[in-house]
Amino acid sequence: MNRTRSLWPLLTALLGAALITVPARADEPPADLKQKILKFNSITGTEAIFQQTRDLVKDPAETKKLLKVAEEMAKADPKQFKYTGALILARTAGALKNYDLSLRFFKICSNFATTVKSSTKLGESYGGQVGILSIMKKYAEAEKVAQAFMELEGDEELEKEKIGMLLDYLIPAKAHQGKIAEALKMVDRLTTEFKGEWSIVQLKALVLFEAGKYDEAVKTYGEVIELLNKSDRMKPAEQEARINRVHYILSSVYVEMGQIDKAAGELQLLLKKKPNDPTYNNDLGYIWCDHDMNLDESEKLIRKAIEEDRKERKSDKDLSKEDDRDKAAYLDSLGWVLFKKKQYAEAKKPLLDAVKDPDDGQHIEIYDHLADVHMALGEKAEAIAVWKKALDMDIEGKRDQKRQQEMLKKLKAAQGK
Repeated sequence: MNRTRSLWPLLTALLGAALITVPARADEPPADLKQKILKFNSITGTEAIFQQTRDLVKDPAETKKLLKVAEEMAKADPKQFKYTGALILARTAGALKNYDLSLRFFKICSNFATTVKSSTKLGESYGGQVGILSIMKKYAEAEKVAQAFMELEGDEELEKEKIGMLLDYLIPAKAHQGKIAEALKMVDRLTTEFKGEWSIVQLKALVLFEAGKYDEAVKTYGEVIELLNKSDRMKPAEQEARINRVHYILSSVYVEMGQIDKAAGELQLLLKKKPNDPTYNNDLGYIWCDHDMNLDESEKLIRKAIEEDRKERKSDKDLSKEDDRDKAAYLDSLGWVLFKKKQYAEAKKPLLDAVKDPDDGQHIEIYDHLADVHMALGEKAEAIAVWKKALDMDIEGKRDQKRQQEMLKKLKAAQGK
């Protein structure tokens, strides 16, 4: 017998009906959370919207409960949400990697924007959808949504938004799918229309890189740096940051070309400007150790990257407990350099810690490194299990495809096939 139901009449008699709160039905959201969510509709101003989103992300455990209620509300009646309310929830869900829910709320945003005929809101909401789809590596869907936006009719402001959609989403989506000819044709048209615009030239360099035309990409990125150096439309700090970004991208291009000294040179240039930057330290250390170069110096750089990242996290008051952990990429680098130095037992721990990261640690390269360490330690069964798991992971790009084939060979060799 259900004791709660049998005690109900007695409790009512003893306490009085006025003191008894009838519980909500299971399919109804908690009233307090529902009211909190609906208050998002009245928030106005870019900074206020950003602050509300940031506050929600800071408490992921409670916010996930709130998002679950918001999802049920959206299913019941999406018209409960105005633009700002839906936007806050879309961005929050995206930041917490609930991408399907983020898409749902960005679509509510775009429906609202269509109703009120706001070009800015249309650009923001469609861009949000395409951005999330790109993160999910659903480039075909991203292209479809971006193309739908390009076909909208509107005012001059909407036409400006379309240029942003082309630059930020549509052309990159085509390039990621290997539609290089289409992407280059779009870029060339923009280059003619906006002659000397560095952002257009940088986009062309990206497409060339995706096409594997590395020599052309290097040359084009060089043109970007020249244009940025001549630009008088931005503050010096922004100008330097954008130039540094191009040098960083060039390091990746040179790695793909097998020109490791040039790749290292780009990172060394950046480290002269920012010697404590965790990313620059890690990447230079990893590039060197991955090519069996300067192993002792590589280890120092990688350990410095981990230490500097910890300092940055300590000073970040908005960082959630879930995000306060060493980066999987840095732990992978540490494990890999120790492996290269034949310190196999020491290499195992950072790699095991790296794969514990539910997001960034789930990459075939990290798993491949871990399996190699298991094999070096004579732990064949563990290595086989790790390789099998890695081979079931989603991959992206030629580099991952190449590694997948190499892993398959190692797996077969370990299994004696």
